[in-house]
Amino acid sequence: MTDEEWELVADLVEPYSARARIGRPAVVSRRAIVDAIFYVAATGCQWRALPERYPNWNTVHRHHLRWSRDGTWEKLCDRLRSLVREREGRDPTCSGTVIDARSVRGAATVGASTRGYDAGKKVSGRKTFGVVDTLGLLVAIVIVAASVSDNTGGIAAVDRARAKSTRLKKVFCDQGFKRTFVAHCAGAHVSAEVVRRIAQGRFEVLPRRWVVERTWSWLMNNRRLQVDYERDPTVAEGFIWAAHSRLLLRRLTSQAIA
Repeated sequence: MTDEEWELVADLVEPYSARARIGRPAVVSRRAIVDAIFYVAATGCQWRALPERYPNWNTVHRHHLRWSRDGTWEKLCDRLRSLVREREGRDPTCSGTVIDARSVRGAATVGASTRGYDAGKKVSGRKTFGVVDTLGLLVAIVIVAASVSDNTGGIAAVDRARAKSTRLKKVFCDQGFKRTFVAHCAGAHVSAEVVRRIAQGRFEVLPRRWVVERTWSWLMNNRRLQVDYERDPTVAEGFIWAAHSRLLLRRLTSQAIA
């Protein structure tokens, strides 16, 4: 990270060793730890294969587990998303969103309790539900077994998005989300619109749907996200938030330079 990028997130990653109180300053640089996690997400390397220029792999891994489970990565991404929206002349919270699901192959480290088989895509692993705003910025993520239906996972993802934005009134989805999902959204005073295919048998860019597909494309440039290796789905969600935060940091600082 550049100095400008670090200033945007430095206060969110525990400047002291003791939590919930002022304590002894941390021995290992938090900036170096964040850089190391970005490196693992981007390259897909094993924790033990971290280059020597980064802190000890065990320290980096421990902090990633903590930040994934206590919501630090998500809070960091939420702040950056609000800054990007404000820079684009938008309200910090969104009123319109797009939802999509993608199945990811699970490695041998993914346990049976959080693993499933997606018969439609013929993938054994986990399914990621993502909600993005109309700019393509992540608002909510839910990772479940690949066998979970789009309705169940979509409802959980929309509920998380609603908790972050009281202005949320519209969600666009594909034909995989059925009546149960639409009815749940209606009960929460959110209009769910199913974007149908324009033509069968050929590729067409679908209105609104291309926004979330573009976001998946951005994220899949991070090799760690192409296969799910995590035993805990929450840690896998942390990697997605971290990868997206890195994109937002570059977006904020590059526009400031321009």
